[in-house]
Amino acid sequence: MADVQKLAALQDIDVMIRERRNDEEIGFTTEGIDVLERARSKLSKEIDGRLLRLYERLTKRYDRAVVPVIEHRCLGCSMSVPTAKRKSGEDRRTKSVVVCESCGRILFFV
Repeated sequence: MADVQKLAALQDIDVMIRERRNDEEIGFTTEGIDVLERARSKLSKEIDGRLLRLYERLTKRYDRAVVPVIEHRCLGCSMSVPTAKRKSGEDRRTKSVVVCESCGRILFFV
């Protein structure tokens, strides 16, 4: 699994954990947070430390740190993605994960 796919999966787990905690705060009983947290821990160990730190920093700023690109636009801020980065989900020169030049979110090409 590519790093950007792992980051997207990690984001999905984080959203589920956040929703379960919100449900607990309003009085609903929820189960499975510990299972989700174990899955998150296991997945985060598989992700490059530099990318994980970037993801963690972005989640403090945005609800969604990893966003899809549809019709050459970042769905986080609606800005156009440069042509050089459109063909694949990685920067052609460095082979690293692509981030939006406008908002800084990690881009996931669909």
